[in-house]
Amino acid sequence: MTTSSHSSFIIVGRTTAGKKFRPSDWAERLCGVLSAFGAEKRMRYSPYVGPRNYKGEKAVFVDGGLYEVEPMAYRFVLHFAQDNDLELIEGVLPGR
Repeated sequence: MTTSSHSSFIIVGRTTAGKKFRPSDWAERLCGVLSAFGAEKRMRYSPYVGPRNYKGEKAVFVDGGLYEVEPMAYRFVLHFAQDNDLELIEGVLPGR
């Protein structure tokens, strides 16, 4: 599946062949790449990219607004999913 340039999407921790993606903390690691330390000296995930569960599977929710703020980061997470043959669900982003 290909996503349009500004779509919100979910990366599910399952390959298109149905295998579980490893390591088990992949979602936190991926989101950690785009995190920052706040004033309280604690790591904060980006408001545009966050680890969650989707139908019992580890997942990363990506808000399409990330493209407007940082197009390279948007492409990075999209290509991560494509390079690892992970399931992408386009246009689905539950409320926060």
